[in-house]
Amino acid sequence: MARIYTLVNQKGGVGKTTTAINLSAYLAAFGKKVLLVDLDPQANATSSLGVDKYRLRGGVYEVLLGDSPAVPLILHNPRLKISLLPSSPSLAGAEVELVNELARESRLKQALAPIVDRYDYILIDCPPSLGLLTINGLVAAKDGVLIPVQCEYLALEGLGLLTQTLQKVKRALAPELDVRGVVLTMFDARTRLAADVVAEVKKHFPNKVFNTVIPRSVRLAEAPSYGLPILAYAPESRGARAYRSLAEEILQQDEAAENK
Repeated sequence: MARIYTLVNQKGGVGKTTTAINLSAYLAAFGKKVLLVDLDPQANATSSLGVDKYRLRGGVYEVLLGDSPAVPLILHNPRLKISLLPSSPSLAGAEVELVNELARESRLKQALAPIVDRYDYILIDCPPSLGLLTINGLVAAKDGVLIPVQCEYLALEGLGLLTQTLQKVKRALAPELDVRGVVLTMFDARTRLAADVVAEVKKHFPNKVFNTVIPRSVRLAEAPSYGLPILAYAPESRGARAYRSLAEEILQQDEAAENK
């Protein structure tokens, strides 16, 4: 049965989609069957894997509205060995259309239930907001939430609000919801501020921050424009080494948990 992790942060530009794409790529490279679910109407994860979001025959929007099961709409990239449930701009209307629907917060969880045995990992990339789409992602996060946090001061301001939201969803909709780990991104070793942010995040999430820190990297920023994860675009870059290390760290922790 797949481990399901949801990547969430209501602040944009913190490396959430970058982490979703590259973590998926390295987990697949290590032999895991991976499904990436793009739950963001901006569809950045979809386009970053070389898929034209304007020419899709369907995706997560149709799945959430109950118009189609997930399986026929999942795309597979044989080169990267990643499966993708894509998004498109039409998903922007889903929050309004789902408002009066029964069990609207658990639509994604229900849609993924029939396919959890097909994958080792399902990663869900949420929009940079705390609306109904993100709540669907949180309710579906059977094995926890991954929180990318940019190593800059303003990134800290939203952590309190995010923590409150996680607690509310846990109490009302998903009693098992927990923070799987915090990923520190866009770290610039030349600044003292970055080190201060790392210390503050570790204080806010004790024992939840991954050892691997993702550096600020031009190569990581360039890769999506080529429709590739960093593994395929610049495998020897600092960013590639960092995401490989993060995938290894998560795999080691998950395997240790299974052997307890």
